[in-house]
Amino acid sequence: MATPVLSQPRRKLLREIDNRRTAGIAYVAALISLLTLAALAIHGFHPYAEDGGLYLTGIKRMLDPTLYEASREFVLGHIRFSLFAPGIAWVVRGSGLPLMTVVLLVHLASIWLTLFAAWMLTGRCFGSVRERTSAVCLLAVWLTLPVAGTSLMVMDPYVTARSISTPLTLFALVGAIDFLRSTRRGERWAWGSLGLTAGTLIAAAAVHPLMAGYGFCCVLAMGTAAPRTQRMRLAAVAALGTAAFAGALFLRLQSTAEPTAYRAVALSRYYWFLERWHWYELAGAFAPLAIFAVVRWRDRNSGVGTSREIAWMAVVAGAIAMVVAALFARVNAATYLVARMQPMRIFQPIYILMILFVGAALSHWLKRSAARWAITFAVLAGVMIMVERRTFPSSGREELPMMEGQTRNGWVEAFDWIRLRTPKDALFALDADYITKPGEDAQSFRAIAERSVLPDYSKDGGEAAITPWLTESWTSGQEAQVNLSGRTDAQRLQLLTPKGVSWIVLEAKAETGFACVFANAAVKVCRLPGTDQAGGDGLRVSLRQPVLPAASQPPAQR
Repeated sequence: MATPVLSQPRRKLLREIDNRRTAGIAYVAALISLLTLAALAIHGFHPYAEDGGLYLTGIKRMLDPTLYEASREFVLGHIRFSLFAPGIAWVVRGSGLPLMTVVLLVHLASIWLTLFAAWMLTGRCFGSVRERTSAVCLLAVWLTLPVAGTSLMVMDPYVTARSISTPLTLFALVGAIDFLRSTRRGERWAWGSLGLTAGTLIAAAAVHPLMAGYGFCCVLAMGTAAPRTQRMRLAAVAALGTAAFAGALFLRLQSTAEPTAYRAVALSRYYWFLERWHWYELAGAFAPLAIFAVVRWRDRNSGVGTSREIAWMAVVAGAIAMVVAALFARVNAATYLVARMQPMRIFQPIYILMILFVGAALSHWLKRSAARWAITFAVLAGVMIMVERRTFPSSGREELPMMEGQTRNGWVEAFDWIRLRTPKDALFALDADYITKPGEDAQSFRAIAERSVLPDYSKDGGEAAITPWLTESWTSGQEAQVNLSGRTDAQRLQLLTPKGVSWIVLEAKAETGFACVFANAAVKVCRLPGTDQAGGDGLRVSLRQPVLPAASQPPAQR
């Protein structure tokens, strides 16, 4: 068979990624930048979805303290220990750029830095540019891979504090690897690398203390691989495990009494408890440990970079976290403080490392075949695009700032209308589980509508779960909204009027006699009788769906 003729640029690229141990700055910068744009195209950008909406709500409150007065305990609760929201607000004020433009730039920067940190990590583990390129390419394609049953992704398609803590944690591991390498070789200790580890972990703690803590645990687990003998390494692991168990026991014994009703709140977060994980989620936790155990055994007698130490760290950190979670984060525990710490979150950096190792191994099959590279990553990217479409079927793939107001999501269209035409101090109610309704796509009401709303089951439930003193407010609010669209008007008034609710959002099929001033195929927005009829400060933009005049409303709405 004749050897296919390659074009000069393609031949040059394949030579670049073949077996060289170093790559030029231009190659790395171009690769990471192209992969960042590819990641955006593959995974989409959904800034108002899931936790992205929670963080955006906090940032908007920082920029305008008059927002969310009736919901401030749920808006401010999750950012009280973080500089993330104040930092983004400071950038918006200082730069003069629109908030959503800043959010998009932060998103792109966080992806770029994560991939660049991964490139640096792979340089400590693998011997060729081809392996490193394949590893980072796979990470870009699998960025939104779920992390076992932790309710986390490797990286979110929206901006959160984890967007900042993730690359910082990877840089901390790079510094730890370099420092331990200098001590093991008997060279002059690399204090600069230790400073990199300390500095990045401190910065990560400023935006996300919990994830920074688990990054620090990974660094400690890396340290247990430093001793030269197996006996000393096992002793170091035993010491680290004992410290972890002692810390968990201390937290359990010192935790303050939780409200009686808090148990139901905690149990609503099933992913806190290993005993409630599905079998495939447990498999997702054991899989990376098995992969790294094989890597450790395979390289036990070789001198291949630091792959053995990375594998050792992952197995040690993951195994200790699983044991701590199994022993102390239990459904029948006396208190849920350890469960609130979610020890299984340490698997997020472990998953990133697993993807890099799988990607490097994949390079040995890809070799120098341009067709294999193209087909393999096209198929993998296609699968992730399909997943993204199933997750956000009613939203655009790229919800970019310049596309605001052009949504095809009926829920978001209603939330936009509310922001533009209702009083800023209005208090709303929706179905408690609105965020999981078909077509809603987990879009945050508060972040989009910029109005207060009674706490919902999902996201506000998560806030109440980690902040027990919110239990009563959350329970009362979400119970008043359970099956709101299916209730009668009399029931709605009985439940909502005492709470000061003036507006409600119902599913389009809901029957009501309230004055519904907006409706589309998904939802309708209605005023409760006896509340302020002003309707806000009038039209400011033209939405696709106009306000319905009384004569054109369905009979159930009149």
